[in-house]
Amino acid sequence: MKPYTLLDTATDHGGTLRLYQRGDEFAIRVDKAGELMNSRLHHSEDLLADLACAHISGKADSRMLIGGLGLGFTLAAALRHAGPASSIVVAELMPAVVRWNREYLGILADYPLRDARVEVAIQDVGKLMRGQHNSFDAIMLDVDNGPDGFTRDDNSALYSERGLKDAYNALKPGGVLTVWSAAPDAAFTRRMKKTGFKTDEKRVRAHAAQRGNRHTIWIGVR
Repeated sequence: MKPYTLLDTATDHGGTLRLYQRGDEFAIRVDKAGELMNSRLHHSEDLLADLACAHISGKADSRMLIGGLGLGFTLAAALRHAGPASSIVVAELMPAVVRWNREYLGILADYPLRDARVEVAIQDVGKLMRGQHNSFDAIMLDVDNGPDGFTRDDNSALYSERGLKDAYNALKPGGVLTVWSAAPDAAFTRRMKKTGFKTDEKRVRAHAAQRGNRHTIWIGVR
């Protein structure tokens, strides 16, 4: 099998990310933790947006927030559902991930960052939510590896009761929160319900052909 080629390395916020390419496949890896994302397996990232947007379908001027740009697949899926008057804010903490999407990865999801409905905020999505109130129709979180993250200890605050309360308050009444995770987490489900979300949990495959690892997506309605 053809080996991966290292395209770039970035160290920021205490972590080192490396971008690799093998043919038309791209991967981002975290030092000492392994592969964080791969362009071959993004079905669950698509569903993160599909499930949120299904809840607000028919709203022509929806305002959405995506926490974590990744390889751009969640953003592209949200744009497919969004009306012409809709807007999407993407909060991405790592500047290199935004740059890589512009320079290398845009082709994967048809260059979603070029869409005029998209605004990029290079900041912590948790801090962004704390500054909002009744602002978003949908929030989609795909940060780290989910509630049991491994790239930054600070990410755990996003999935704490306080972080969930910030998400709840940032949503409009009736708004929806979807959260991606590599694995189930019963304690997180309980925290969502305790926060006040009407909560559902789905186990989905990483690949559209219904193969690969199973991931978890929580759907919480305010």
